[in-house]
Amino acid sequence: MTEQLGTRFPQFYLTPPAPCPYLPGRTERKVFTKLSGPLSREIHESLARVGFRRSQNIAYRPACDGCAACTSVRVVVSDFEPSRTFRKTLAANADLSVCAVDPLAQEEHYCLLKAYLGARHAGGGMAGMGVLDFVAMVEDTTIDTHIIEYRLPPDESGAPGELAACALTDLMSDGLSMVYSFFNPDLASRSLGTFMVLDHIERARRAGLPFVYLGYLVEDCRKMTYKGRYQPLEGHGPEGWTPLKPRG
Repeated sequence: MTEQLGTRFPQFYLTPPAPCPYLPGRTERKVFTKLSGPLSREIHESLARVGFRRSQNIAYRPACDGCAACTSVRVVVSDFEPSRTFRKTLAANADLSVCAVDPLAQEEHYCLLKAYLGARHAGGGMAGMGVLDFVAMVEDTTIDTHIIEYRLPPDESGAPGELAACALTDLMSDGLSMVYSFFNPDLASRSLGTFMVLDHIERARRAGLPFVYLGYLVEDCRKMTYKGRYQPLEGHGPEGWTPLKPRG
């Protein structure tokens, strides 16, 4: 009975204060619960709809004292129209092949992630991620998860093209949730980070899904405010999901 109750009614915990990875001089706390058991998918979806995110088999949401800089956001797919800049990005990457594969960690995925972290997030918390950590990040999931692979055109021999980018993505009944994405930093001119978001919006549109969940937009953090460009965008707050206009 205890196990059944724990599965149907998850227990929530609060992390101790820790340095905020986004805003210098601030501390962060998170409320979290473990996703396990036969109802984990349903619990995950219910929590995602109130602003939670997934990391492996943990669902979490910021619970910082005196700070509300993090806003969970999602793109409204049906009303999204790519801007001229977005259309250029789509055209620049039209030669890429895209494939959804099972969430199984591969060496080429890990090598791509390490190159990405080294170039873009060398001082971040994930910079020291080892192979086992990466396997856990990809494979520890009870949710309908895929890796979306983006590859360059095949070479003259016809062999599969070089892996250019990856997105770890959850499929939910109302949308796609981009858990984590990374790309070859040597292909900066392609704007692959932007392209992956645009591709997920189109994938959701084709599947008849209303939203693409992008995680947290963090006010005053340049690396996290880019999400505001994908309009129309909704943010989750005390009144639920409401339209979130671009800032500046």
